Amino acid sequence: MTHEFELGTDGPKVLLVGIDGTITSLRAGAYAAGLARRQRSRLVVVYVARPSAFVGLAPGAAAVARQADHELAEDLRRQVVEGGEWTGIKATFHEVYGDPYTEIVRLADEVNADGVIVGASMRAGHRFAGSLAIRLVKTGKWPVTVVP
Repeated sequence: MTHEFELGTDGPKVLLVGIDGTITSLRAGAYAAGLARRQRSRLVVVYVARPSAFVGLAPGAAAVARQADHELAEDLRRQVVEGGEWTGIKATFHEVYGDPYTEIVRLADEVNADGVIVGASMRAGHRFAGSLAIRLVKTGKWPVTVVP
Protein backbone atom coordinates (compact mmCIF):
# COMPACT_ATOMS: atom_id res chain seq x y z
CA MET A 1 0.00 0.00 0.00
CA THR A 2 1.41 3.39 -0.94
CA HIS A 3 0.58 6.68 0.70
CA GLU A 4 -0.02 9.71 -1.43
CA PHE A 5 0.58 13.23 -0.27
CA GLU A 6 -2.67 15.19 -0.20
CA LEU A 7 -2.11 18.86 -0.88
CA GLY A 8 -3.77 21.06 1.73
CA THR A 9 -4.51 18.38 4.31
CA ASP A 10 -1.29 18.40 6.31
CA GLY A 11 -0.38 20.85 8.99
CA PRO A 12 -2.36 22.61 11.68
CA LYS A 13 -5.93 23.68 10.98
CA VAL A 14 -6.32 25.86 14.09
CA LEU A 15 -3.58 27.78 15.87
CA LEU A 16 -4.15 29.58 19.15
CA VAL A 17 -1.90 32.43 20.26
CA GLY A 18 -1.96 34.22 23.59
CA ILE A 19 -1.16 37.92 23.59
CA ASP A 20 -1.03 40.39 26.44
CA GLY A 21 0.62 43.45 24.92
CA THR A 22 4.18 42.56 25.99
CA ILE A 23 6.90 42.56 23.35
CA THR A 24 7.32 38.77 23.48
CA SER A 25 3.57 38.19 23.12
CA LEU A 26 3.42 40.56 20.15
CA ARG A 27 6.30 38.63 18.57
CA ALA A 28 4.34 35.43 19.23
CA GLY A 29 1.32 36.99 17.53
CA ALA A 30 3.37 37.94 14.48
CA TYR A 31 4.93 34.47 14.33
CA ALA A 32 1.51 32.83 14.67
CA ALA A 33 0.03 35.04 11.94
CA GLY A 34 2.84 34.14 9.55
CA LEU A 35 2.45 30.45 10.33
CA ALA A 36 -1.34 30.65 9.92
CA ARG A 37 -0.94 32.40 6.58
CA ARG A 38 1.57 29.87 5.25
CA GLN A 39 -0.36 26.85 6.54
CA ARG A 40 -3.77 28.31 5.69
CA SER A 41 -4.79 27.76 9.30
CA ARG A 42 -7.46 29.52 11.29
CA LEU A 43 -5.88 31.80 13.89
CA VAL A 44 -7.47 32.19 17.30
CA VAL A 45 -6.02 35.09 19.28
CA VAL A 46 -6.74 35.28 23.00
CA TYR A 47 -6.17 38.13 25.42
CA VAL A 48 -6.62 37.16 29.06
CA ALA A 49 -7.39 39.97 31.47
CA ARG A 50 -6.57 39.08 35.06
CA PRO A 51 -9.11 40.50 37.52
CA SER A 52 -6.67 39.67 40.34
CA ALA A 53 -4.36 42.38 38.99
CA PHE A 54 -6.84 44.98 40.25
CA VAL A 55 -7.23 43.57 43.77
CA GLY A 56 -5.91 45.89 46.43
CA LEU A 57 -6.21 49.03 44.33
CA ALA A 58 -8.40 51.88 45.47
CA PRO A 59 -11.85 51.65 43.79
CA GLY A 60 -11.18 54.60 41.49
CA ALA A 61 -7.72 53.32 40.55
CA ALA A 62 -9.09 49.83 39.90
CA ALA A 63 -11.74 51.26 37.56
CA VAL A 64 -9.11 53.23 35.65
CA ALA A 65 -6.84 50.17 35.42
CA ARG A 66 -9.72 47.98 34.17
CA GLN A 67 -10.61 50.59 31.54
CA ALA A 68 -6.98 50.78 30.36
CA ASP A 69 -6.84 46.98 30.21
CA HIS A 70 -10.02 46.86 28.12
CA GLU A 71 -8.71 49.59 25.80
CA LEU A 72 -5.54 47.54 25.25
CA ALA A 73 -7.69 44.51 24.39
CA GLU A 74 -9.77 46.57 21.94
CA ASP A 75 -6.63 47.88 20.25
CA LEU A 76 -5.32 44.32 19.91
CA ARG A 77 -8.73 43.19 18.56
CA ARG A 78 -8.60 45.94 15.92
CA GLN A 79 -5.10 44.90 14.88
CA VAL A 80 -6.15 41.25 14.58
CA VAL A 81 -9.24 42.07 12.50
CA GLU A 82 -7.41 44.51 10.21
CA GLY A 83 -4.40 42.21 9.86
CA GLY A 84 -6.64 39.27 9.02
CA GLU A 85 -8.46 41.27 6.37
CA TRP A 86 -5.21 42.52 4.87
CA THR A 87 -3.47 39.12 4.76
CA GLY A 88 -6.47 36.87 4.18
CA ILE A 89 -5.97 35.02 7.47
CA LYS A 90 -9.14 33.71 9.10
CA ALA A 91 -8.59 35.22 12.54
CA THR A 92 -10.80 35.58 15.59
CA PHE A 93 -10.11 37.51 18.77
CA HIS A 94 -11.25 36.53 22.24
CA GLU A 95 -11.04 38.75 25.31
CA VAL A 96 -11.51 36.59 28.39
CA TYR A 97 -11.10 37.09 32.12
CA GLY A 98 -9.30 34.85 34.58
CA ASP A 99 -6.06 32.95 35.01
CA PRO A 100 -4.06 32.96 31.74
CA TYR A 101 -3.13 29.27 31.95
CA THR A 102 -6.67 28.13 32.73
CA GLU A 103 -8.26 30.30 30.03
CA ILE A 104 -5.77 29.37 27.31
CA VAL A 105 -6.22 25.66 28.03
CA ARG A 106 -10.01 26.05 28.08
CA LEU A 107 -10.11 27.97 24.80
CA ALA A 108 -7.56 25.69 23.08
CA ASP A 109 -9.76 22.71 23.97
CA GLU A 110 -12.92 24.56 22.90
CA VAL A 111 -11.58 25.43 19.42
CA ASN A 112 -9.72 22.11 19.00
CA ALA A 113 -6.39 23.88 18.57
CA ASP A 114 -3.66 21.98 16.78
CA GLY A 115 -0.97 24.17 18.33
CA VAL A 116 -0.51 26.89 20.95
CA ILE A 117 1.90 29.80 20.59
CA VAL A 118 2.94 32.11 23.42
CA GLY A 119 5.70 34.58 24.13
CA ALA A 120 8.45 33.75 26.59
CA SER A 121 8.02 35.25 30.03
CA MET A 122 10.27 38.17 30.77
CA ARG A 123 9.91 37.84 34.55
CA ALA A 124 13.13 36.69 36.20
CA GLY A 125 11.38 34.49 38.77
CA HIS A 126 9.73 32.39 36.08
CA ARG A 127 13.03 30.74 35.27
CA PHE A 128 12.79 29.02 38.63
CA ALA A 129 9.09 28.95 39.54
CA GLY A 130 7.74 28.12 36.08
CA SER A 131 6.08 30.26 33.47
CA LEU A 132 2.87 30.05 31.50
CA ALA A 133 4.81 28.51 28.60
CA ILE A 134 6.31 25.78 30.80
CA ARG A 135 2.90 24.98 32.28
CA LEU A 136 1.38 24.73 28.79
CA VAL A 137 4.17 22.42 27.61
CA LYS A 138 3.66 20.20 30.66
CA THR A 139 -0.05 19.96 29.87
CA GLY A 140 0.96 17.85 26.86
CA LYS A 141 -2.23 18.36 24.84
CA TRP A 142 -0.77 20.16 21.81
CA PRO A 143 2.54 21.35 20.47
CA VAL A 144 3.53 24.59 22.17
CA THR A 145 5.79 27.13 20.49
CA VAL A 146 7.48 29.63 22.77
CA VAL A 147 8.63 32.78 20.99
CA PRO A 148 11.48 34.76 22.62
